[in-house]
Amino acid sequence: MQDKSQLHIEITEAVIGGAFEVIKELGTGFLESVYEKALLLALRQKGLAAVAQYPLKVSFRGENVGEFFADILVEQKVLVELKAIKMLVPEHQAQLINYLHASGIEVGLLINFGNPKLEIKRCIKTKTV
Repeated sequence: MQDKSQLHIEITEAVIGGAFEVIKELGTGFLESVYEKALLLALRQKGLAAVAQYPLKVSFRGENVGEFFADILVEQKVLVELKAIKMLVPEHQAQLINYLHASGIEVGLLINFGNPKLEIKRCIKTKTV
């Protein structure tokens, strides 16, 4: 079985670097949408293809049963879910994992700008049984 722990590591490192730039310049206290726009700008300035509010469909038994929007999709390979809350809870990571499974994308980052100490979780999609 292939080790996926390093999958798209260059992209995730660039996103994390951009997130640190954003929190350093803006600090905490803004709405999630402000951090989304700032991170999007930082990523594009790094030369990365980044799209905000990327639409993804949820299928059940071959039928479309819903749609959600990933905060940022980077290089068509890494989903980024942003939060601006006091602290992350397990449900936030579960949300990202569900987004990875629904989208077929293998790597995601969960980034919380709501705490002075930036919180980052890297998730890799695993096979479901």
